[in-house]
Amino acid sequence: MQCVILAGGMGTRIRHRSGDRPKALIPVREKPFIFYQLAWLARQSVTRVVLSIGYQGRMIQSAVGDGSQFGLSVVYADEGNNLRGTGGALRFIADLGLLDSGFFVLYGDSFLPIDLVPMWQSSRKGRDCTMAVLRNCGRWDKSNVIIKNGKIALYDKLADNLRADDMEYIDYGISVLTREVITHEIRAGEVADLAKLLNRLSVDGKLKCHEVFQRFYEIGSPQGLDDFEAYVRKDESTA
Repeated sequence: MQCVILAGGMGTRIRHRSGDRPKALIPVREKPFIFYQLAWLARQSVTRVVLSIGYQGRMIQSAVGDGSQFGLSVVYADEGNNLRGTGGALRFIADLGLLDSGFFVLYGDSFLPIDLVPMWQSSRKGRDCTMAVLRNCGRWDKSNVIIKNGKIALYDKLADNLRADDMEYIDYGISVLTREVITHEIRAGEVADLAKLLNRLSVDGKLKCHEVFQRFYEIGSPQGLDDFEAYVRKDESTA
């Protein structure tokens, strides 16, 4: 299985904690955050990772290398200063010839303590676009998904408050997408938001859901970073 990690952003909300580091390299218990992501992916039967990098990308390359320290094969798609957005980055990776026909996509500031193999099976091993969702009811962040009859009826990250009142689920932070969808829906060189693509797929009835039950962690905010550090500390104490 292949996973793309979108790690090209500047992380402005957490800059006072990260300094000039990219978010992926923020230290958590003396290890870069991305090391936790890669170790988790290796445990989930992922073998190949594409790291989409931009801001301070060379620092990430220097820390991660070819991925062999994690039992992974890691390659890079470096946008430099020409950031294309989360969707445009996937089209850039496709044009480099680095995408499998079906792949996971994970945000570079997310840690998701779930098993990926069942989700891969839900997507028919990468043939169906599939989003992991958590019944959230506004607990961890604003809910953004409506589920009807076991399917995603609507994903809308930018839903207004009235519409959000009808939403009980939230995008968990990882999806399975297909190379065909990326090349068909996003033009080469286009600046595009992955959230908008996922919204279109949901409206068209082309986005399956895979429900998960563990809370997610993200380090894109100071509170999120504190929560993840507490999670790691607890995990170390029970290991």
